Amino acid sequence: MTVEYLLITAVVMFGHMEDFLGAALFSRPLVLGPLVGLALGDPVQGIIIGATLELIFMGNIKVGAAIPPDVITGGALGTAFAIMSGNGAEIALAIAIPVSIIAEIIISGLFVVRPALNSRFEKYAAEGNFKKIEVLHVASGLTKPLLMGTLAFLALQLGDEAMQTFLNSIPAWVQSGLSVAGSMLPAVGFAMLMNLMFNKHAAVYFFLGFILASYLKLPMIAIGALGIIIAIIITGAAGNSTDSEEYSNDDEQEPVADRQITKRDLRKVFFRSLALEANFNFETWQNTGFAYSIIPVLKKLYHTKEQMSSALRRHLQFFNTTAHGSTLILGITAAMEEQNSTSGDFDTESINAVKSGLMGPLAGVFDSLFWGTLKVIAAGIGVSLAMDGNMLGPLLFILIFNIPHFSLRYYMTFAGYNTGNRFLQNLARSGIMAKLTSGATILGLMVIGAMPVILMPLKTPITIGTQGSEVSLQMILDQLAPGLLSLALTFFAFWLVRRNIKTTWILLGILVLGFVGSILNIFI
Repeated sequence: MTVEYLLITAVVMFGHMEDFLGAALFSRPLVLGPLVGLALGDPVQGIIIGATLELIFMGNIKVGAAIPPDVITGGALGTAFAIMSGNGAEIALAIAIPVSIIAEIIISGLFVVRPALNSRFEKYAAEGNFKKIEVLHVASGLTKPLLMGTLAFLALQLGDEAMQTFLNSIPAWVQSGLSVAGSMLPAVGFAMLMNLMFNKHAAVYFFLGFILASYLKLPMIAIGALGIIIAIIITGAAGNSTDSEEYSNDDEQEPVADRQITKRDLRKVFFRSLALEANFNFETWQNTGFAYSIIPVLKKLYHTKEQMSSALRRHLQFFNTTAHGSTLILGITAAMEEQNSTSGDFDTESINAVKSGLMGPLAGVFDSLFWGTLKVIAAGIGVSLAMDGNMLGPLLFILIFNIPHFSLRYYMTFAGYNTGNRFLQNLARSGIMAKLTSGATILGLMVIGAMPVILMPLKTPITIGTQGSEVSLQMILDQLAPGLLSLALTFFAFWLVRRNIKTTWILLGILVLGFVGSILNIFI
């Protein structure tokens, strides 16, 4: 089994290389599950288990300082042990959750330790040594995949026989309880996604998605398409059709003479931005990633040690925004650095002022667009296909998210450079930014509203009434609204999330609720 263990270890390491791949979702269970299954000769089972774990950990995203359970290590090992033992997704769940929590602690420790490198980065910046900054940024980023890959390989080597013995000893009623509990856990992911977007003004679209799935039985693809149409109609009607004409001339700027930065330089910035979070830490966050990304521009503009040193130190200050929208700030910064290199009286403090001013607004818009909308649609379509073992599920998941992701990310590198810091101002004045946020919220909430019905069919076997005239409680609930139990559980999880209960505790609590409910024959 050594070859298979090495392949699974490679899958875990690939998942943890996400920090070098621009948050492109290659680390999700829906992607890694099939790879683990392929390594073990059972890709179909890997797809199904990956889809099951994706549902459970759907809301597991790193936003701001929130470090969620490590679904990469837990999901890969859970899938591996489930396939090797011949058991189903409930065993993968039983392994994935505790392993994910333990791995989360280790990764959080790494993020706490990394700030010790900051003094080294500052030393290299003072020397104007951009090459050493590049090397250290990449080396630090590689510590996580190497560390977690090593732990995964040791777990596989040491745990195979013990895990096999343990799994064989699990009684049927325990496996049944885990299966019911696992079917309830997606509520946590739905709740976390709702927490990004749900408000009293947009709540109606969540319930619209629920009604379309519950009463009309529309598939996820149809609801997503309808959501796009409604978002276009609503946001189009809310704006002024002459907005774009009113500001079109404003967007045109006189070409800048003697530009030094080329398209090739900006493409380098784009590709380097994929490693923005490679050295993420709890002190300066993405600062070294920003410096690493902008270095091709600095090399082109500054030719003395003093100039390079000043620029590097400028960009090693605190920085944090959504990775998907980072290239807009990088493009704007490149334009400002170019202006600084040719102007003797340029205020360099304005560069970091612009960066700081754009970090928050960009994070708000792009977190909503990518995490709250695109990822939801991609996962909804991908999981619905993958639950049947269809390889199109993981493939569509990646394409639906990353075609717009990389296209927009690439375009914004050049847009930021060409229009400078006026880009966002013009978007805000024309109303495009507000329309984009509103449309993303409408579409995202409609898809999220459909998910409890389509992807979490929770039922109860309870009957009410006297013997001989019992009535199924589930039948009564279905007459009120099919999927009502799933909706209620989702809102319960949402209430817990809004009360700032740690996600780990919510997961464990619902796991216990489902397990005990199965034993007491409350849920099936």
